[in-house]
Amino acid sequence: MKKIYADGGYHGELVENMKNRFGWDMEITLWSDKATEFRPLPKRWIVERTFSWLENFRRLAKDYDRTVVSAENMIYLAFIALLIKYI
Repeated sequence: MKKIYADGGYHGELVENMKNRFGWDMEITLWSDKATEFRPLPKRWIVERTFSWLENFRRLAKDYDRTVVSAENMIYLAFIALLIKYI
């Protein structure tokens, strides 16, 4: 991983810490108050779309899993199902 896209809430010290500690660049996307029409922020729509895909899986809607490993595996299974569906 070389670049992380984050929301405006993650600006500040975190950006420098990620760069110094891991060598990752963080790109912060901010909303513009001057915008009069809807325009998706660069790269942010990809994350929002991915979250909306995951919301379709009922098991991921709530935190049913007892361990982080099982929750992570359920996310992998959801993405495998999505890949099989759209291939």
